[in-house]
Amino acid sequence: MGLFEDLSKFLETRLDEFLRANPQLELMGLEDQLRGQERDAIALLGDLKRREQQLKDQILATAQEIQKWHERLNKAKAANRPDLVALAEEREAALLRQGNQYWGQMQGITAQIEQTRTLQKQIHERRRELKTKMAQVEAERATHRAAERAAQATQASNAWETGWYQSPMPGTGYAAADPVEESFQRWEMEQELEDLKRQMGC
Repeated sequence: MGLFEDLSKFLETRLDEFLRANPQLELMGLEDQLRGQERDAIALLGDLKRREQQLKDQILATAQEIQKWHERLNKAKAANRPDLVALAEEREAALLRQGNQYWGQMQGITAQIEQTRTLQKQIHERRRELKTKMAQVEAERATHRAAERAAQATQASNAWETGWYQSPMPGTGYAAADPVEESFQRWEMEQELEDLKRQMGC
């Protein structure tokens, strides 16, 4: 178990180092998370709005039923039918309770809609800020790469002008060696040095 824990810590450390060296990848990961959260918030908002509309329809239908039974109650009273009056009063009271429940539910849904809208706006704003940050990081990386290329070009130019690329074989008729040949020779020497280090266990 200790081996797996060590390996896990090693991988986490290497991942952290990699993300520090490539911050745009970490920002892209965060942007993906925010995009998913915004998509979820929009979907939830749609569900809540549909539920709100259902409750509005139920409240309207209940109000119409209450009005109908209130008229029946008045007719029963006018006809002096206490048995029907009692039934109409009971039905009207039940409908009022039902309407109050629907109204309370709709108020809760309306509050959730406002909270979800606020959350969705906040997430959208965070995504916008993150995209700006990603553009800044990419611009900084592009500037850094351009500066490195300019420095390398200047270094190569200076080396050429000062005769650093001298022909290793005098009398060949060339004042200086091919810079591509020089680059490969340097790389091959570095490879040999790395092989030697590995053999020595460094």
